[in-house]
Amino acid sequence: MKLAYNIALRFLKASKGQTFLIALGIAIGVSVQIFIGSLIQGLQIDLVDTTIGSQSQITITSQSEEKLIDDYQPLLEQVAESDSLLQHITPVAQGQALMSYDEENYSVLVRGLDFDTADGIYKLSDRLVDGDMATGDMEVMIGLDLSEEAGIAVGDDISFLTNVGQPQTAKVAGVFDLEVANLNKSWIISSIDTAQSLFSYDDRISSVEMQLSDVFAADVVAEQLQSVLGDELLVNNWKAENAALLSGLNGQSISSYMIQVFVMISVLLGIASVLAITVIQKSRQIGILKAMGIRDSAASLIFLFQGLLLGIAGAILGILLGVGLAFAFTKFAVDPDGAPIIALYINPAFIALSAVFAITVSTLASLIPARKSSKLNPIEVIRNG
Repeated sequence: MKLAYNIALRFLKASKGQTFLIALGIAIGVSVQIFIGSLIQGLQIDLVDTTIGSQSQITITSQSEEKLIDDYQPLLEQVAESDSLLQHITPVAQGQALMSYDEENYSVLVRGLDFDTADGIYKLSDRLVDGDMATGDMEVMIGLDLSEEAGIAVGDDISFLTNVGQPQTAKVAGVFDLEVANLNKSWIISSIDTAQSLFSYDDRISSVEMQLSDVFAADVVAEQLQSVLGDELLVNNWKAENAALLSGLNGQSISSYMIQVFVMISVLLGIASVLAITVIQKSRQIGILKAMGIRDSAASLIFLFQGLLLGIAGAILGILLGVGLAFAFTKFAVDPDGAPIIALYINPAFIALSAVFAITVSTLASLIPARKSSKLNPIEVIRNG
């Protein structure tokens, strides 16, 4: 085996130009695979983070007539212990209301949150653009778009007309920006106690919201929770409510895989054809080696080692080129504010898989010339030159 390796290495060094071109071809294939894969993964992560990352991924609601959940603390503890993927769990008391300010009325959704637990989902402390969190009694926060449209500032008093029937007044403690215009116009956020007071919920809540460490496991976890909680509660998940988004993400992944597979198939065919020509070029040397006593298996190993060495060299060069392309893309494809359109995403596991795949493909491609070399007749090769 060592003899076959040394001969393979010598053959590669003897044709440095050809060796470089083959390694470059493999490198281009690997770099395209890494660039496309990283681009698609980065796009998906950014899209999921924008649409799903700052909202509830699993929501528990009541199927009772009033749609309210009684005695929710034991429920929170039960949910927290049910699955290790659950990261953030928060109770929510919400309801529709008519908000009035300066003789103008606005239809809003008042959402009472437990800020200690809800901040992990909505990151309100980071999204506050003015004022403070609405932790006091009858204090609320409004969205940036609603603030600008209605001319409401921090410290102003606004009134709400709810199902209670009597208008109630609350003070604006802060202004938030969720970076979604519809939410900034319609959401009013308060403490859970303030919302319960506005809608006369007493100690009841309207839902329990949560996020997972793996967002794509939401349907599985939701199904498990539903079986544990029974029929009195309804467990919804983002995948069931966003079928179009999920279909788009799956389409992106499939197209990425197809591109990568066809790129590596072209690399395989290129290596196989070049090494097959090499067998013809080196047939005289192989014939002499066989006449000197080298076995057919050792002759085959020469080309298998060539494929392996070319794959390793191409994979290393391809990783450097692919990561460089991905980094360059984030520097040229930017928003007007200079932020990259798609953030750079480097997945070490995916890069390692791409490298192993390239090395495997290169080695497999060398099987054809290896088999051909094992069938060479040394006497005929030497006689015919």
